[in-house]
Amino acid sequence: MATETIRCTWPGMNGNALYEAYHDAEWGMPERDSRALWEKLVLDGFQAGLSWITILKKREAFHAAFDDFDPVKVAAYGAADRMRLMTDAGIIRSNAKIDAAISGAKIFLEIQASGDTFSPWLWSFVGGRPIQTGHRHGDLATVSSAESIAMSKALKAKGFKFCGPVIVYAFMQATGMVNDHTDRCFRHTPIKALGAG
Repeated sequence: MATETIRCTWPGMNGNALYEAYHDAEWGMPERDSRALWEKLVLDGFQAGLSWITILKKREAFHAAFDDFDPVKVAAYGAADRMRLMTDAGIIRSNAKIDAAISGAKIFLEIQASGDTFSPWLWSFVGGRPIQTGHRHGDLATVSSAESIAMSKALKAKGFKFCGPVIVYAFMQATGMVNDHTDRCFRHTPIKALGAG
């Protein structure tokens, strides 16, 4: 007799193969690669005002449109690239969000050039290790924290856009800085073990 897989209680996830695969394989996995963290921050910025499934459905198109989120290439985008992006129906066409992605690439490169590394800098806001929240199954979702507020302020101070505390908290959840898989979710314990080292 097959046992039921218990997942976090995200609205609209149950039975959605794309959403379930993201939850099962990616969400909450500790990400330490600087470029990958910048990509996730950009995508969370594009999510502002939208649902994450909207971004998931368009993620391949985003990769194609933004040169696989190569910050060197994105930082060099000019007017022609902005026009190309604004006419690309495969992505979210928002002048402000596109500009934020381009300027964010430049800031990312400035951080790297200054001797800092993006990943350790971001992880410093959680003391270098994932926060284990231990939310109970069915609890109301957390939308921000003291750490997300601090990270948001620091990102804004460097010039990043679309990085308010709520967006940053979602980013922290996605990149494993916070383990917000609920206590009964089948991914909670494996993700917790990844942060124990």
